[in-house]
Amino acid sequence: MTTFKNQDGFKNKVALITGAGSGIGQATALELARRGAVLWLTDINADNLEQTAQQVRALGARCTTRICNVGSSTEMKKLAKAVHQQHPALDILINNAGIGVAGRFVDTSLKTWNKVLDVNVKGVMLGCHLFAPNMIEQGSGHIVNLASAAAFIAAKDMPVYSMSKSAVLGFSEALRADLHEYGIGVSAVCPGIINTPIVANAVFEGKLGQSDSVKNKAVDFYKKRNYTPDRVALGIMDAIENNLAVRPISPEAWAMYLAKRLAPGVVDWLGRRDIPFLATD
Repeated sequence: MTTFKNQDGFKNKVALITGAGSGIGQATALELARRGAVLWLTDINADNLEQTAQQVRALGARCTTRICNVGSSTEMKKLAKAVHQQHPALDILINNAGIGVAGRFVDTSLKTWNKVLDVNVKGVMLGCHLFAPNMIEQGSGHIVNLASAAAFIAAKDMPVYSMSKSAVLGFSEALRADLHEYGIGVSAVCPGIINTPIVANAVFEGKLGQSDSVKNKAVDFYKKRNYTPDRVALGIMDAIENNLAVRPISPEAWAMYLAKRLAPGVVDWLGRRDIPFLATD
């Protein structure tokens, strides 16, 4: 198994990050650039992706970009082909791309379900499916799948999102067991309330989507909390360096992680409460 823990552990390692145009993906790209990694960056937003690439190159890192919808098997296959034409295998795969969504179950359209599951779940699966075989042949590497603290406590206003992130967590744990014999580590990273554009870009349905006030409250709440993406990037580095199975990030994520195991009754109670910034009354 590749070790990333020494001083030059990430130097010249080939890493791919999805959703690299902003937020956690961008911060992780910059952190890996500082550590000397060779980067492949994808996003669906060309302008944001180029901004990340410029910052990465300013740090002296090599970087290749590609517009890619991670929920499309066709686009992901083309991405994998392009990567493997230049590199036998990735050393690090970070499946970060995701969509936020809020709304009660009966208010959430099937269109939204399909869109969120395509990106949040299928996108993670496709990344692993297309890049893991070459990592197996190489006999080393590390996969990071971005789940969420929402996989620990499932709020009533977030059934779609919680389902998708719980799926990522469970899949990552199974994949970790599966790939261990090949020298490949797998980590599920579970951030809490992080100040990224995901909230502003999230889908709000039903009562929550009737006006912009709920979304604006959520955006303001995340800004005031101000737990920044660069701190998540350091948590991702920690997960890779120490080959951690699950890595909660932020105090509330750790609290939810421990509560799920030690006080399931409390978790059930919390799930029935209104999230303060999503309340419509």
